[in-house]
Amino acid sequence: MKKNLFFLVVFTLFCTPFYAQMIQFGVKAGVNFANFTGGNVEGYDFKTITSYHAGIVSEIKLLENLSIQPELLYSTQGAKLEGLGDQIKNELGYISIPVLAKFYLTSNKLSLELGPQASFLVSERNKVSSNDSKTFDFALAGGLSYKITNSIFIQGRYALGLTEVSKDADVKNSTIQFSLGYMF
Repeated sequence: MKKNLFFLVVFTLFCTPFYAQMIQFGVKAGVNFANFTGGNVEGYDFKTITSYHAGIVSEIKLLENLSIQPELLYSTQGAKLEGLGDQIKNELGYISIPVLAKFYLTSNKLSLELGPQASFLVSERNKVSSNDSKTFDFALAGGLSYKITNSIFIQGRYALGLTEVSKDADVKNSTIQFSLGYMF
């Protein structure tokens, strides 16, 4: 029994640094430049809105130059609609879950990120029509990330919506994001 306990303690002490290097957790926040693409809302032109995103991020190292980066973010998207003598800012708040493959291009500093993003609508301001927006948004996200230090990183990303935002308008989300983050 004492041998088993000793073996378990020694095994845990040697494996903990290995797992600590394999998984990192952090936080990030930044600015969104969001708009609608695709169809139209009769009589209105789409204009970009500036909004924000914030949340938690993790990085799971699979190989020397390959990681998986799941995130949990609150992100505001949407567009400004101008026309018919008025201006409406349609702002949609989502809980977004991007899961990105992260390919390191140079010495574990610069990386290319690509993967799917599922988003769930949690708030809506200034609805354009009487029909509600769809509550689920699916997108393809891709971008670049650069580690300034081992803990601080910056990111630039584009998320192209693949599903329609509204039941009565054939429009999709289109969002450019710039982030600053900190890994623990």
